[in-house]
Amino acid sequence: MKPGLTPAELRSLPVTIDLVTAARAFGIGRTKAYQLARTGTFPCRVLQVGRNYRVSTADLQTALGLSPKAPASGDPGTTGGQPPSDEKEG
Repeated sequence: MKPGLTPAELRSLPVTIDLVTAARAFGIGRTKAYQLARTGTFPCRVLQVGRNYRVSTADLQTALGLSPKAPASGDPGTTGGQPPSDEKEG
């Protein structure tokens, strides 16, 4: 089995990852990970897509006590750290 993932590696993961990669982060083997996913007891939320299991990287990071990666300030849909205002422009 490959060693676990570092915090830097965890923060660089894509939006969703396969179950085996998520299991590595928890120090769980492949067989145990699939057993936990089937019984609904994996340490974080697991999504079943067809016959495949996927794990949200944000859920994984939260379960491990890491804050999920914040969107970059130039990303669409962000408000530069300010909550959206209810006031209308004009």
